[in-house]
Order: sequence, then C-alpha cells, then structure tokens
Amino acid sequence: MKLLIIAIILVTVFMAFRFVQQDKNGVQDISVAELKNRLGTDTNLVLIDVRTLEEVQGPMKKLPQAIHIPLNEIEKRVAELEKYKNKEIAVICRSGNRSRAASKILLEHGFTVKNVSGGMLAYTR
Repeated sequence: MKLLIIAIILVTVFMAFRFVQQDKNGVQDISVAELKNRLGTDTNLVLIDVRTLEEVQGPMKKLPQAIHIPLNEIEKRVAELEKYKNKEIAVICRSGNRSRAASKILLEHGFTVKNVSGGMLAYTR
C-alpha cells in the first residue's frame, strides 16, 4: 500500500512538472496548441514576435495579433511594453531560441512571460 501511494505521488509530481516546463532562467514555455487556443479570445495574452523584419515579411509572416519587436531591439524598447505589465506575454520567433532569450530579458524587467515552444516552425505545421 505504501508503495502504491509513493508511486501515485511520484506520477503526480512528474505530470505537474511536465505541464509547466521552465528553463534554468525561470522562462516557462507555452505550447503552440495553447497559444492557438488562446489567441483572439484571451484578452490577457499579448503576443510578441522577435524575428527580423525580413522574416516577418517572408513566407512565415507575422501573425496579425503579434507586436513585432526584433530581439536586437527588445532591451531598448522594453518601455513600450510597460502597458502590458498586468498581462501575460507570449514571445515567438522562428524556432524558439531567440524568443527564449527575449523572454529572459522581459522576465528580468518584471513581465509575466512565456516562450512559444517550437516557434513559428511549430505554429505553421
């Protein structure tokens, strides 16, 4: 009986960590499925695209709801986002790497941020 209880606790803890993925910098992920589900209906969610101008004008265009701020400008333009301090920000790029870096910067400035896991590559699949 004790082993069964321990097994149930371990499975529960494992499942909890699986749903809230977080890297060593404290950046949490949001899945593309959750993003798609919340876009357009969740007024508490703000989407920021940190790809380059060339990328957002290319084949994987910027999503209409997204605010475009390239990664190399995010630190300089963080003041523009102050009005979203009370909202959740999802950050997207091509694959999820630059958006993770941008998420870390925004997290350091006190924003509630999630990195879109897999980026636009996953979004367009």
